[in-house]
Amino acid sequence: MTEYTPPKVWSWNKPSGGQFASINRPIAGPTHEKELPVGRHPLQLYSLGTPNGVKVTIMLEELLALGHHGAEYDAWLIRISEGDQFGSGFVDVNPNSKIPALMDRSGPTPIRVFESGAILVYLAEKFGGAFLPAKGASRAECLSWLFWQVGSAPFLGGGFGHFFAYAPAKIEYAIDRFAMETKRQLDVLDRRLAESEYIAGDTYTIADMAIWPWYGQLVQGSLYGAGEFLSVEDYKNIRRWAGVLADRPAVKRGLMVNRTSGEPSRQLHERHDASDFETKTQDKVRAGG
Repeated sequence: MTEYTPPKVWSWNKPSGGQFASINRPIAGPTHEKELPVGRHPLQLYSLGTPNGVKVTIMLEELLALGHHGAEYDAWLIRISEGDQFGSGFVDVNPNSKIPALMDRSGPTPIRVFESGAILVYLAEKFGGAFLPAKGASRAECLSWLFWQVGSAPFLGGGFGHFFAYAPAKIEYAIDRFAMETKRQLDVLDRRLAESEYIAGDTYTIADMAIWPWYGQLVQGSLYGAGEFLSVEDYKNIRRWAGVLADRPAVKRGLMVNRTSGEPSRQLHERHDASDFETKTQDKVRAGG
């Protein structure tokens, strides 16, 4: 490995390399003017079917399954590889230019909510505490695990996932460093799920919705193609829990929304009505020309 000596002052003077080099930059703010579309439902979601995006679409589909009709939503596709997140309209909703971003237009003044964990808490509280215990130890446990995910997943995604799957070169030190931390996190979860049916206890909560798209999909082999490398078969308790969540109809629907890869029948680029799951998946769109 070539030795690198950092300069006294870092400057942005060359592409960063890797799959996302065209959109990486050290400054915030919009790069172009572009208004966001607005549909007919109270909730407007601007997202992509990454693990962070899936958290919110699962929550919305679970709320609808509970009968919360006010949770009807339009899900608009934000193609991050094309820089949609740097459009002026999106930056107005999320100044951090990351998906997902939500606009709640159900009241007289629209409310913006950004960062996936914040959106989960906002929606839970908006709909009467759905999937979020109201008080005491149960609420503390749920929020603790939710923020465990918020703090831990960057080591899995931006750390392990980046260097294992996306970096322009395989760097042994970086892969080893983040593989070690990812496996430590998996062990944390596996130990927890050895003593608890769900992440926060006996009840399915937003903590499960936050953690499953990252760690559940990882142990099921659908994240970074890293299942064998990380020996995910060893984490029996996570795999049990991941399978239970994967079988939930709302999770299956949430996983389809804003998805742009994989089996066309499981891709629903935009969601504006419940019937879209039956009529507007990519296999049907392509068949219809």
